[in-house]
Amino acid sequence: MSRRAATAIGFTAILLWSTLAALTAASGAMPPFQLTAVTFGIGAVAGMATWLFRPHAIRALRQPLPVWLLGIGGLFGYHAAYFIALRNAPVVEAGLLNYLWPLLIVVFSAFLPGERLKWQHIAGCALALTGAILVVTRGQGLGFDPAYLPGYIAALAAALIWASYSVLSRRYATVTSDAVTGFCIGTAILAAAVHFAIEPTIWPDSPLQWLAIIALGLGPVGLAFYVWDIGVKHGDIQLLGATSYAAPLLSTALLIATGYAPYGHLLLLACALIIAGAVIAGLPLRRR
Repeated sequence: MSRRAATAIGFTAILLWSTLAALTAASGAMPPFQLTAVTFGIGAVAGMATWLFRPHAIRALRQPLPVWLLGIGGLFGYHAAYFIALRNAPVVEAGLLNYLWPLLIVVFSAFLPGERLKWQHIAGCALALTGAILVVTRGQGLGFDPAYLPGYIAALAAALIWASYSVLSRRYATVTSDAVTGFCIGTAILAAAVHFAIEPTIWPDSPLQWLAIIALGLGPVGLAFYVWDIGVKHGDIQLLGATSYAAPLLSTALLIATGYAPYGHLLLLACALIIAGAVIAGLPLRRR
């Protein structure tokens, strides 16, 4: 697979993640760890279903311990840290700190073999991050209160976990993306254990909520992790990091389109900044 094709495949994960907020809003009142367990379970079942046509793919589960620790640690660790952040800090500040992960991917990837951090990557990320700040804060000020320090730390931990998982995956580029099915299984089991320990069980009460949950499991909490794995292992990981700031923009636009959020003119400015950042960050790839 060419580097350009892998990058394009990885970008589809960003498009899928942009539907996460809208689908979550439509999924009802299911507690977060229960929702994580159910949706990752759906993603795992979808992955296993492909084994009927590719029996050899099940061999992808034969991986050394470091691969399992990275895969399950990345998927479950990120979601656990993010949920802890949302419970212990305001949503705006927690979301903003969490969205440092694209910038961290760009910075961390400079230490990978064959990669080099260029001014275009930093400039592109800076513009895109500014756009993301406008989207997350809606142009309002930020108020970091020391009382929410545990939540802020958890949000930073989520950003560090996902950036580290994405970059370190390149070290295991020979591991087929079919292994993500096993990571989804492990994440679903751990999330279910946490759910039964700390949360009440709430099931959807309408077909629409079930459809939203199934769509979550097949899309942003399913296919997205498979294509992201391809992108970070074989594509331009720095360009993927910079363009990841499109996720909060597209997510907000989708929330507005579905009636879950009001429209604001700042969205247009944020769009321009994120697109400009992606174009600048993509200059090295176009030259190649």
